[in-house]
Amino acid sequence: MLRALLMVIASIAFSTAPATAESLLDEILSRGVLRVGTTGDYPPFSAHASDGSYSGLDIDSAESLGSALGVRVDFVATRWTELIHDLDSGAFDIAMGGVSINLDRAKRGFFSEPYLRDGKTPIVRCADQGQFETLEMIDRQAVKVIVNPGGTNEKFDRAHLRAAQIAIWPDNLTIFDAIIRGKADVMITDASETLYQQKLHKGVLCAVHADRPFDFAEKAYLMRRDFALKEFVDQWLHLNISSGAEALLQAKWLN
Repeated sequence: MLRALLMVIASIAFSTAPATAESLLDEILSRGVLRVGTTGDYPPFSAHASDGSYSGLDIDSAESLGSALGVRVDFVATRWTELIHDLDSGAFDIAMGGVSINLDRAKRGFFSEPYLRDGKTPIVRCADQGQFETLEMIDRQAVKVIVNPGGTNEKFDRAHLRAAQIAIWPDNLTIFDAIIRGKADVMITDASETLYQQKLHKGVLCAVHADRPFDFAEKAYLMRRDFALKEFVDQWLHLNISSGAEALLQAKWLN
């Protein structure tokens, strides 16, 4: 009798227990769409064309991730100053587009395993290359340092420069033209970006010791806090790195 009563109680408890919460990964698979937040202003990782299309290393990676999930990829426009807010609000599932790992971002979301080592280094007009090799050479009152707002570049400048003029330039797509035209002397940004811009503006803009950046940084993908999605993204990325697919993609866009 007691055994039967316990079985009835257990059955009732099981039937009334709350269902396990659906993971974000399950939600993505159910909706058939992966929403990727990207700024579109950071080639070679993410660039937004006038026709509305996106291109870049991380755009190709997003399409690869979508294929691995078996879902369509929708790109959601965001800005560096709004990246974390948009992630928190659920505007997109994952941010892809040259996102650097930092602890402030890690407090609000999950980073994937890193896929690229990077770091901050200067880019200048080639004629001035020898004048801005160290932070001490840059941090002088006569020097104008240009920076895009809200990202790790501005954070680096604010932390390391005291005397130099820090000029905010709101358009990351034209910021390098501003250096060419003499509106600024130097920009400190990711070494990967300096090499790309050096390639685009050969003989005009030069990366300064891109192989020896001022600090250590890594690129990764930033997700909403969902363990299932992070596990899948990490496995997908691990397979791409191990197979050589990631190296081929980086060679396409960075070399």
